[in-house]
Amino acid sequence: MKALVTILLAFIMLSNSCKFIEKKGWFGKSKADTMAVWLAKQDSIRVADSIQSEIDKMMVIEQARLDSIQAVEQAQLEWEARFKYHIIVGSFLTPEYADDYLNYYLSMGYNAQIIDGPENRFRLVSAEVHEDISFAFKRLSQYQDTVEFESWLYIDE
Repeated sequence: MKALVTILLAFIMLSNSCKFIEKKGWFGKSKADTMAVWLAKQDSIRVADSIQSEIDKMMVIEQARLDSIQAVEQAQLEWEARFKYHIIVGSFLTPEYADDYLNYYLSMGYNAQIIDGPENRFRLVSAEVHEDISFAFKRLSQYQDTVEFESWLYIDE
């Protein structure tokens, strides 16, 4: 009898909380709904998969952007290597003056551009750029006669 009372007291002491009893499911309630747990797990997996899918899509887009930037830079380098003879119509220390002169030649219909001097602070305004040095000299002579007397040839290395 003493053993039965001891066991009963131990049982009452362990189960002194209603939440503890509900959690254990001793009075008819199940511990957990297995289907609800499985569905919650599947939902978590679905969310994680969709997040990973979006991350993968963003990485593909970023890689495509980087590839296009690299292709443009490569094309620019190839163009600069081919067309390196510039007819310079102005050289300026003040960037605003160079921009104004550039706009003036653009308004006249020339394919003008600004070249930053490699070893100095000057900004060179180029009215034309050519691939062949002999044609560049011919055009320079025409420029000096008709457009700008003080134009000169710059060879971009």
